[in-house]
Amino acid sequence: MSASSEPSELSALWKLALPLALAQAGQALMGLVDTWVLGRLSASAQAGAGLGNSLTFTCMFFGMGVMMALDPLVSQAVGAGDQTKARRHFWHGVWLALLTSAVVMVPVAVIPFTLEPFGVAPSVAEGARQYMWWRLPGIAGVLLFVTARSYLTGVGKVAITFWAMVVANVANLGLDWLLVFGFGPIPAMGVMGAAIATVGSTYLQLGILFFGFGPAPKGTVRGFDRVEVLKAAKLGAPIGLHFIAESGVFSLAGLLSGRLGETAAAAHQVALNWASLSFCVASGIGAAASTRVGWGIGRDDTPAARTAGLTAFGSVAVFMAFASVVFLLFPHAMAGWMSKDANVVELVIALFVVVALFQISDGVQAVGAGALRGTGDTTFTFWANMVGHWVIGLPVAYLLGVRGPYGVVGLWWGLSAGLTVVAVALVIRFNRTTQRAIARIS
Repeated sequence: MSASSEPSELSALWKLALPLALAQAGQALMGLVDTWVLGRLSASAQAGAGLGNSLTFTCMFFGMGVMMALDPLVSQAVGAGDQTKARRHFWHGVWLALLTSAVVMVPVAVIPFTLEPFGVAPSVAEGARQYMWWRLPGIAGVLLFVTARSYLTGVGKVAITFWAMVVANVANLGLDWLLVFGFGPIPAMGVMGAAIATVGSTYLQLGILFFGFGPAPKGTVRGFDRVEVLKAAKLGAPIGLHFIAESGVFSLAGLLSGRLGETAAAAHQVALNWASLSFCVASGIGAAASTRVGWGIGRDDTPAARTAGLTAFGSVAVFMAFASVVFLLFPHAMAGWMSKDANVVELVIALFVVVALFQISDGVQAVGAGALRGTGDTTFTFWANMVGHWVIGLPVAYLLGVRGPYGVVGLWWGLSAGLTVVAVALVIRFNRTTQRAIARIS
C-alpha cells in the first residue's frame, strides 16, 4: 500500500473497483428483475412494485449510509497496520446495523398509508403497499450485508462480494418467476411474491459473505461497546442523511410521476432502474476510492490519498461517458426489454436522452462522496446534496414537470440539474481538502 505513480494507481483502483462495481450493479439488478418480471404481469403491478422498491430503498439508504461509517474506520485502521482494530470496527458495525434497522422499519411500515392521500393512483398505491410491507423482514439483512461488505472492502477482500451477488441474483430470478406467477401447489403471489423473493435473496448473499472473513485477529472483541458504536453512528449519520437527500428526491420524483398516471409512473421506474445500473458501477468505483484514500490517510500519506481520488474521478468520467453512448444508441431495445406497453416504451426512450446527459455528473458525484468518505469528511457531502437536489434540482423538476408542459421528462431535467451541482461541489471539496495533510480518525 505504498504511494504509487498514477498508472499503477489506476490498476490498483480497478482491482478493487471492478468486483465492487459488478456487485453494486448486481444489487440494482435485483430490483430491475422484480420490475421486469412484474412488467409481464401488468403495468400497474410494475409501477407499484417499482414505486415500492424506490421508497423502501429511500428509507434503507439512510441505514446503509450509517453503516458506511465503517469505510474510513476500517480502511484507515488497515492502512495503519492494525487488523485487530479493523475487525473490532466490524463488530461495532453489526450492533449498529441491528439498532438502525429497527429505526428504518418504522417509515417503511408507515409510508404506504400516505400514498393515495398524496395522489398516487389506487392501483399503483396498492402494489407499492404490498411490496413495502413484505420487504420489512429484509431490512436488517440489507444493513448487515453493507456492514460485512464495508469490512471486506476495507481489508481488500472484494471477490467474495461479487460472487455473493451472482448467487443472490440467480436465486432472485428463479424465486421471482416461481412466486409471482406460481407453480404447482405454490399460488401466484404477484407483487408480494417479488418482495419475498428479494428478501430471501438478501439473506442468502449475506450468508455467503461470511465465508470471506477468515479467523478473527487476536484481541477481537465482539460485545456491545456503547462509546464505539456511538462514534460510528456520529460518523455515519451524515452519510445516511446524504443518502436520504439524494435518494429521497428521486423517490419524490417517483411520487410526482405517479400523479401523472400509470404510464408516466411505469416509465419513470424503468428509466430509474436502468440508470441505477450505471450508477452502481460508479458507486463501486467510489467505494474503491474510499478504501484507497483511507489506506493513504491511515499510513499518513495524503499525496497517495489524493492520487487515488483523482484517479477515481478520471475513471468514472470515462466509464459514464461510455454509458451515455449506450443510452443514446440502444434506447428501443433497452426500453422494450423492460416493458411491452408501447406508450411506456415511447416515454422511456424520451427519458433516456436526459439520462444520457447526466451520466458523467452522476458518476462524479458518486466518486466524490466515496473519496471524501475515505478522508473522514462525511458532513460536506450531505449539505452539497441538500443544496443541489432540494434547493435547485427539485424546484426545477416541479416547474418543468408538474407546473410546466414536459411531464415526467421535465422531472428528470430537474434531477439532472441537481446531480450536476453536487458533482461540481464534491470535486472542488476533495481538491481543496487533499492539498494539506489529513489526520487519521482517532
